[in-house]
Amino acid sequence: MKKIIVLAIFSFIFSALKAQPVLEGDWTGALEIMGTSLDIITHFTNENGNYNGKIDIPLQKQKGLALSKISYNNPKVYFELDVPNGLARFDGAFVNDTIKGLFSQAGYEGTFYLVKGLLYVPNEKKEEVKESLPYKEEEVTFANGDIKIAGTLSLPVAPGKHPAVVMITGSGPQNRDEEVAGFKVFKVIADHLTKNGIAVLRCDDRGVGGTTGKSVDEYTSEDFAGDAIEAVKYLQTRSDINSEQIGLFGHSEGGLIAPMAAVKYSDIAFIVCMAGTGVNGGEILKEQSKLIMKASFIKPEEISKDMITLETMLDAIKNNKDLSGIKATMKEERLKEYDKLPDAQKSKIKNKEEWADSFVGAYMKAFTSTWMKFFISYDPAPALEKVKCPVLLLFGETDLQVPPDQSEKPMLDALKKGGNKDYQSKIFIKANHLFQESETGNPNDYPKLKKEFVGGFLDYVTEWITKRVTIRK
Repeated sequence: MKKIIVLAIFSFIFSALKAQPVLEGDWTGALEIMGTSLDIITHFTNENGNYNGKIDIPLQKQKGLALSKISYNNPKVYFELDVPNGLARFDGAFVNDTIKGLFSQAGYEGTFYLVKGLLYVPNEKKEEVKESLPYKEEEVTFANGDIKIAGTLSLPVAPGKHPAVVMITGSGPQNRDEEVAGFKVFKVIADHLTKNGIAVLRCDDRGVGGTTGKSVDEYTSEDFAGDAIEAVKYLQTRSDINSEQIGLFGHSEGGLIAPMAAVKYSDIAFIVCMAGTGVNGGEILKEQSKLIMKASFIKPEEISKDMITLETMLDAIKNNKDLSGIKATMKEERLKEYDKLPDAQKSKIKNKEEWADSFVGAYMKAFTSTWMKFFISYDPAPALEKVKCPVLLLFGETDLQVPPDQSEKPMLDALKKGGNKDYQSKIFIKANHLFQESETGNPNDYPKLKKEFVGGFLDYVTEWITKRVTIRK
């Protein structure tokens, strides 16, 4: 800010800025919807009082999409994105220096968050001088049936055959770095492990980046376990990899997939489950939803109502019950919500019946997808009981998406019951689902947190692996 000589003028301008946050400029943040985080970058300009804007959605390879109906009446911020798969509405407000609000599209509802500035440029190649890495990186491809899988292999420079790790991402469409709100979770892990003599293969999910296939919602965790096994088989063909010392490192759903793959393919040498699940996905979703709503200061009565709807839906899907009654109840509740909307918001809805039907239809589609049907019913305990290779379980104390209180004991019990001779578990204090330091663990805070792991996390994992493999010097 330029220095202003007259103190009175400075005080006036400073007060005005505090009272009227500036919308113009670049903003970085994320959409949080159905348990998935999607990075976004917005750009706003103001020409004679008329706002224009664009949005980038890097994971979907979309850049410069035009925004419409942009309005700013401090603290309220509203804008729309009109795309073929449905009109997206962003209805938010300034909260201190952040824009927070509700996101809706084709019946789906979630939240969004924007922080001022280009804090990161996710999933794009930057024009910058690359760090001189003390290891090699190689772009690789292999196949699982008709799916071509693309990834990055990080290799230590020492000669000989190296131990290796195959990374397995969590739920939702993820790139090879498992980048969430600018934090490249898998890239940071790969960098640390490779610097310590362990090769790492990290891959794009099906339908993302260089990997072919449909949306991940059209597959199951078993399909992804098959991809992980093919990744191991690919590494076993290489002369620079020790074929007997290849392990799996799964995060979130990846921590469910890793044991599944280890049971199906006995050549897997060890597995690391980072925020892996110990109970079926239905129980995970219920606990996750309740904790995140509570952390987001949703009223208790609203939480109770939403939990009843969720539990009814899960029960119906698991037991193949008729969903018509649930649909009718959901539409009725949706129409009640419409009646409570401010007139300004109602004016943006052309037909309330279609608006309600669209929401219900999208909700039902999400909860009856191939992936969801498998996830909510799958019990990970039987697979864990059959895992005989070394297992490391990692949890975050403040994780609201896979709470350690819910999953750690069932996982340990399963490993003990199966007679596994080498397993270990650790809960990292103040660590969230991404193992960043976080007092609340709320996913809504991801954009604001430091893009780094809690202290000691990387060293702990590396030490555990290196004790079970042979490192080339």
